[in-house]
Amino acid sequence: MDAAQAHARMLEALDGLSHVLDPLAQRFAARGYELALVGGSVRDALLGRDMPDLDFTTDARPDDILSTIKGWADAHWDIGKRFGTIGLRKGDRLIEITTYRAEQYDADSRKPVVAFGDTLDDDLVRRDFTIGAMAVRLPGRVFVDPHGGLTDLAAGVIRTPGTPEDSFSDDPLRMMRGARFSSQLDFAVAPEVREAMTRMSERIDIISAERVRDELIKLVTGLRPRAGIELLVDTGIGDHVLPEFAALRDQQDEHNRHKDVYEHSLTVLDQTVGLEPRYAVDDPDDPSAFAAQDFIVRFAALMHDVGKPRTRRFDENGGVTFHHHDIVGAKLTAKRMKALAFDKDTTKKVAKLVELHLRFYGYGDAGWTDSAVRRYVTDAGDQLRRLHILTRSDVTTRNRRKAQRLARNYDDLEHRIAALEEKEKLDSIRPELDGKQIMDLLGIPPGPLVGQAYRHMLEIRMEDGIVGPEEAERRLREWYAQQG
Repeated sequence: MDAAQAHARMLEALDGLSHVLDPLAQRFAARGYELALVGGSVRDALLGRDMPDLDFTTDARPDDILSTIKGWADAHWDIGKRFGTIGLRKGDRLIEITTYRAEQYDADSRKPVVAFGDTLDDDLVRRDFTIGAMAVRLPGRVFVDPHGGLTDLAAGVIRTPGTPEDSFSDDPLRMMRGARFSSQLDFAVAPEVREAMTRMSERIDIISAERVRDELIKLVTGLRPRAGIELLVDTGIGDHVLPEFAALRDQQDEHNRHKDVYEHSLTVLDQTVGLEPRYAVDDPDDPSAFAAQDFIVRFAALMHDVGKPRTRRFDENGGVTFHHHDIVGAKLTAKRMKALAFDKDTTKKVAKLVELHLRFYGYGDAGWTDSAVRRYVTDAGDQLRRLHILTRSDVTTRNRRKAQRLARNYDDLEHRIAALEEKEKLDSIRPELDGKQIMDLLGIPPGPLVGQAYRHMLEIRMEDGIVGPEEAERRLREWYAQQG
């Protein structure tokens, strides 16, 4: 990236925001306060990215910020007031204004100790990385870059304004942010930053699970998540935040040939990123819809083989097996996501994909029965699109013929699913007789027997498809007679 061109891009972006920047800056200047656009907003302007959210910093204290924006902001909130941040909305812009500050962590504390500062330079040196330690003073639009952020941005390097040790001591979460930026921007981490992350990796343990989770989501949904994950594992941070995945480094694949399980999993993640556009769909009426850069399918790809270390066995011929690693992996994944404070719905979806990622491998050249196809769709439920991605991405063999055969088989499976869905609406399979009909036909009250009958009729539906009302009733009565 050319630095001069980036600077010109930034000025053009600021011109487009003059209707917000100028009146806000004038209100602060009229009261004798400084105001500067800062951090990610400046970085995005230099990169030519959209700036839906704007970040400002000022020497005004939180109460002074509130009094200054009163009557100008369309809405405001002070949930971050104790950290010096006031949020507001102006038109379609979300804005945060933060008092100059410094954050530090006590050795045994999970929460930052906030101290307000008085100068922009002092505030910038406390920022996480040089590419976020740039500012534009307003209203004069003076570019401030005391730590060479523009140079690092042009070079694609992640570096800290001061020493990385000081930066990571102030806020250990910055180590994960470094990995996140390597994913989002595809930037390289400076050697001294990598070394400090390695030496200080244990400091990540004082950060709350919620903050670690949020950074992990941003990393996994970035441009190149593999780079960020590798950085976490290489520096030892992965041993603290994703220990099950980091443990894969020492596991060989089933055939003990060309890839260890760790490398295989990263390749599956890469291939998942590549396949997302093929299956992503923006349809609010489709329960299986999801947008590209999807955390659920990417995290499932990353974690799909974490059950292998627990299930690794050697057979009498010296071969390696990992029987039931899909089931074990799903449980380990759910446990890790619970520890990282993920919500139950996201955890359930990721764990389901991990549990189902081997299901397709029973589909040989002869294919499955219609019943087996129905079960595959029913078990996947609203995760079918994601399961398509994960299953295809899990093929990393160098044997071209084998890879082509598996791809053809999955093509065939998808075609059969489409044909059956058109005929039977597989996404909502139900027995031909519902609970009320079962009770009416058999003359029985609500109770466990109704549930047993319902499951029997569902089994018929899965095995034989639609048999018609008369045949369904006949089979129900036949089953009921066998119950004595």
